[in-house]
Amino acid sequence: MDSNYKPKSFWRKPEGVTGALVLGGIVVVGGYLIFGALPAIIAAASSTLGLAGIILSLGLIIYMALDSKARSLIWYMYKSAMRWITGLFVQIDPIAILKSYVDEMNANLKKMNKQILQLRGQMHKLKELMINNQKEIESNLTLAQEAKEQDQRSQVILRSRKAGRLKESNMKYDELYRKMGVLYKVLKKMYENSEILKEDVADQVEIKEQELKAMKASHSAMSSAMNVIRGNKDKRQMFEMALEAVADDVSNKVGEMERFMEMSENFMGSIDLQNGIFEEEGLKMLEQWEKENSLLLSDEKDTLLLEGETVETLDLNESMVSKERVERVNQYDSLFD
Repeated sequence: MDSNYKPKSFWRKPEGVTGALVLGGIVVVGGYLIFGALPAIIAAASSTLGLAGIILSLGLIIYMALDSKARSLIWYMYKSAMRWITGLFVQIDPIAILKSYVDEMNANLKKMNKQILQLRGQMHKLKELMINNQKEIESNLTLAQEAKEQDQRSQVILRSRKAGRLKESNMKYDELYRKMGVLYKVLKKMYENSEILKEDVADQVEIKEQELKAMKASHSAMSSAMNVIRGNKDKRQMFEMALEAVADDVSNKVGEMERFMEMSENFMGSIDLQNGIFEEEGLKMLEQWEKENSLLLSDEKDTLLLEGETVETLDLNESMVSKERVERVNQYDSLFD
């Protein structure tokens, strides 16, 4: 996870949209009521008691505007109210959101495993096609040489041209095979990293759900408000912010995972090995992805792209069963320190 992660501001969250709409409504309705009550306010200002009431009200408003503790308390109450209202219509509970991401990643991992197996099958077929073409090249060159010795000029030309066309096809297939090698290595590494991500998120959900329940039971809204008034950091609020940071990071990584699967599916769909053709558009999509940054692969991406070019290092018969994992640190633990 990015150590420079910055949490979303209130206005960029779903409850912020609700807050903006409500605030706009308050300004419009408040302005309308003040304008409508203007004659009554002017009449009240003509009496000593009414003028004192108006001055007292203005003084209270000015005090609340200038006092940092009062502003913080009102802001906290306003955000809490907007969050509660938004929660009636939109799922904003980070624990529930993370649970849905775990389910989504499980489904994506199954789909990605299927893509890897499909790609592996295509690479086997392409390699066989290249080997058969090479055999036919050698056969045609042999026949061309025999025809030359027998002074059969037309056969020499036909066999030589056929060998040339097959050699040109094999050059294109070789480039395609290398690109498929890159895709295969990236898919495998993305699968492994996504498995780790899913395990980390599932662990966090299981542990933090219990911690949040205990915190809610022992931490009332009143104590949160008192912390705000005192200017202290509210433990529950900080805990929920950390959960939101995890949810945001996972959302971005799941999005990347799904975009890459869609791209790889389109790439594989552009290849027609049976007829020995493939669309250049498929290669362009992969080349475009190679230039982009990756959250799931981070610094490993450049290494994979270099290694993928050396297709001889690929083991297309390796098992897709996950290797036993060594003890490791959960990538999201530091957010809750």
